[in-house]
Amino acid sequence: MTRRVYHDPLHLGICLDSSKPGEAMVMDLIDSYPFQRLRRIRQLGPAFLTFHGAESSRFTHSLGVFHLARRAFESLLKLDSDLEEFRGLLYGAALLHDLGHGPLSHTSEEVFGIQHEQWSGRLVLNHEEISQPLENFAKGTSNAVADLLTEGIATSRVIKALVSSQLDCDRMDYLLRDSHSTGTRYGQLDVERILAALTIAPDRELAIHPKGLMAVEHYLVIRNLMYRSVYNHRLNEVCSWLLEQLIKSARELSPQEIWADAYMAKWLWNTNDIDIETFLANDDVRTGYHLLRWQEEAPPQLSELCKRFLNRRLLKALGLEKLSNEDQLTALSVARQLAERQGLNPDIFCGLRHKNLRSYEPYKGGLRIWDGENLNSLEQVSELVKGLISPVGSSWLIYPKEIHKKLKEELNLLDLGSKIF
Repeated sequence: MTRRVYHDPLHLGICLDSSKPGEAMVMDLIDSYPFQRLRRIRQLGPAFLTFHGAESSRFTHSLGVFHLARRAFESLLKLDSDLEEFRGLLYGAALLHDLGHGPLSHTSEEVFGIQHEQWSGRLVLNHEEISQPLENFAKGTSNAVADLLTEGIATSRVIKALVSSQLDCDRMDYLLRDSHSTGTRYGQLDVERILAALTIAPDRELAIHPKGLMAVEHYLVIRNLMYRSVYNHRLNEVCSWLLEQLIKSARELSPQEIWADAYMAKWLWNTNDIDIETFLANDDVRTGYHLLRWQEEAPPQLSELCKRFLNRRLLKALGLEKLSNEDQLTALSVARQLAERQGLNPDIFCGLRHKNLRSYEPYKGGLRIWDGENLNSLEQVSELVKGLISPVGSSWLIYPKEIHKKLKEELNLLDLGSKIF
């Protein structure tokens, strides 16, 4: 028998015991090469340039999700002992849900065009260090985990909800963890009360006991605040824009014009041919090394983008939410003209980024309240939640710092400055 304890800054001791088959499986999965790679993938991508403490990894987050899922499972098992047959599915899916993230997490989905859910499923099915422990636990577990991660399909709706829903263990951990690592205080949700309030409705789907209503309302408000203050922060949008333009510029060059090792060459110029070995070989370390080389050796435009990112000489972002679509395009046109006068490529250094945030979506597996007699949708019993259904949009004009003063003057002349400065 082997016991193992991971000392987590949020959950304290995450204990594993190899005498328990499900936990022995988890230990084998954690020790695998694909899972250890997650130590080299930042949880919040380039957000470390905005929040200096945002250095935690997908490895740490994934352990936290497993821990919360196990706690929820043990509690729900007391209500429905039939859930026991899904222990391997829940443990595997909770632990491996982020296995397919590329370098810099979600940013790589934008710059390289990959889908981390699809890659997670592909690794679960095709990498022996992942599929074998799952199959050793119970035949068919790897297929079940892959189906849940890629298609959202699971025989048990309760298990599916714990892994992927509007109140899943993934969201609970990342809100807590990202709040902790960024130094913001919005993410302090009441995990204890939420877990205690989870119950099973008569249709055998997950529900919430009324005693947990305020904790869930708080959770949804927290999620809204975290997106507005952290995930959609203007400098995060700037960093993502820089990385997108950086990779775009690298792809437009030929292998004869910039250095790339054999793995990065496939990521840049043969994305459709990326195999499992090539996928796993790329992480924040390899990508970061290429940025270091490119700032020194690449043609001027790519070199400049790398220098700006690596040395945090960021572009600026101006909120345009109060402007009409037509006026936003006018502001962009002014910025492009000014950038071009500065000798900067406006296609690279100027742009608009739009985001819509809906804190609660009742039509996407909405949450329900079950008091033992009545089953109601969350928005039926909570005016606060009803108010979170309406989307909130953000629009950012991205432009180089060098033109800021002149841009302000030009927009004031067009009677647009008073609405945005």
